[in-house]
Amino acid sequence: MLRSILEHGGATLVLVEHRVDEVLPLIDRVIVLEPGGGIAADGDPLSVFREHGTALDEAGVWVPGHRISPPPRRQRPPAETLVLAEGAGFAYPGSVAPALAHAEAQVRSSEALAITGPNGTGKTTLALLLGGLLRPDAGVVVAGEALAPGHGHDPIWRWTPERLVAAIGSVFQEPEHQFLAGTTLAELSIGPRRIGLSDAEARSRAVELLERMRLDHLAEANPFTLSGGEKRRLSVATALATAPSALILDEPTFGQDRRTWSEMLDLLAGLRDTGRAVCFVSHDHDFVNALADRTLRLSPPTLGA
Repeated sequence: MLRSILEHGGATLVLVEHRVDEVLPLIDRVIVLEPGGGIAADGDPLSVFREHGTALDEAGVWVPGHRISPPPRRQRPPAETLVLAEGAGFAYPGSVAPALAHAEAQVRSSEALAITGPNGTGKTTLALLLGGLLRPDAGVVVAGEALAPGHGHDPIWRWTPERLVAAIGSVFQEPEHQFLAGTTLAELSIGPRRIGLSDAEARSRAVELLERMRLDHLAEANPFTLSGGEKRRLSVATALATAPSALILDEPTFGQDRRTWSEMLDLLAGLRDTGRAVCFVSHDHDFVNALADRTLRLSPPTLGA
């Protein structure tokens, strides 16, 4: 579509993007911005990436043709089912068709499950169901015995907020939808306090996560003033703050440069390798290939399903 606009519409296109591989044939000029202001490089794509490619790569810029190797596969604890969806369906109020129908999914410890598919196939809805944040209209979404000993097959949407946040961490598609506090430090202290940690313990965990996500310089910033990529990293940190057994993420690599993309990959792979369950919705094929042990590809639900 972009090619048609440029060739037949006489338009000038300004594209702000971290990853330019797929649109490189459409680009005549590349401007690379310096952190904090200024221009690091400006010119035609071939010249910019040939002359500055090494420096840009070291700075965390996606350089066309650069590929990141997946993390090494480490010994992991045995996989156990933590959340199970059987025939799960959901329709939003006022919709003529279900957003999701007859979904089958298992979220297992020591595994990363990728949920993929075109727009409109119910990926986000399934993530919300698996996180216990929606009640299915059809089928069931229940806890496995490994997640809730003695209470396996309990519908997780019935759990109290305290029980849910301690067991399953959810990262929304829109980070702003889960922010509640006036600073990033306060935001990361909410979950730990909710599960019973003292103020000092909650603050210590929040500070550790800010450093891990490269957000420590923004400890007193309002979450809503952060950049898109920073908001995404903060939303992931909030889900990790209660040390849940399962992590459900919707588009975890949105807005990330190459460095923070790679750090996100290593973080989630490390959680998986130590026995956590990682379930993520993504259109990012490179990330899926690097992290996923299993892939569930959704298709559009049919009318009347």
